[in-house]
Amino acid sequence: MNIRKIVLMIAFIPILVSLCIAQDSRTERRTFNLPQTKSMDLPINDAVLVGNTLYISGRGGIEVATMKVPEDPKEEAKLLMEDYKAILALANMSMNDLVSVTVYSPDLKLYRTFNEVYRSYFEKDFPARAFIGSGPLLFGIRFEMQAIAVK
Repeated sequence: MNIRKIVLMIAFIPILVSLCIAQDSRTERRTFNLPQTKSMDLPINDAVLVGNTLYISGRGGIEVATMKVPEDPKEEAKLLMEDYKAILALANMSMNDLVSVTVYSPDLKLYRTFNEVYRSYFEKDFPARAFIGSGPLLFGIRFEMQAIAVK
């Protein structure tokens, strides 16, 4: 092996080591849960942070005190959005850090109703979003939302 190849190999060792270290820090996972999720002993986390990306589990707007879905779809959407604000706050993020949102609803007629509440939670640009018609959702909720946020 000639001296030039040896020098190049030695020069790349620090770069390879730093890439390995960076890879480890990007794949480190932190989990976040609201108190009501912790108390339910479910096999999920409300959110998982990997690097600067937060993956938020699907959730609906249920009244915590009664564990029931509100009669008013707007109130349900508000509870859902408030839960999202709280989850994001646990990770030191805000609604403006959301980059992708998927909303599921068994009743597409509720699209405008959901949007009335949804739009009031953002100060600047909206995240990318899909509003998808679904079959019945758990617990009879009208909306389930999952999202990705980046800091």
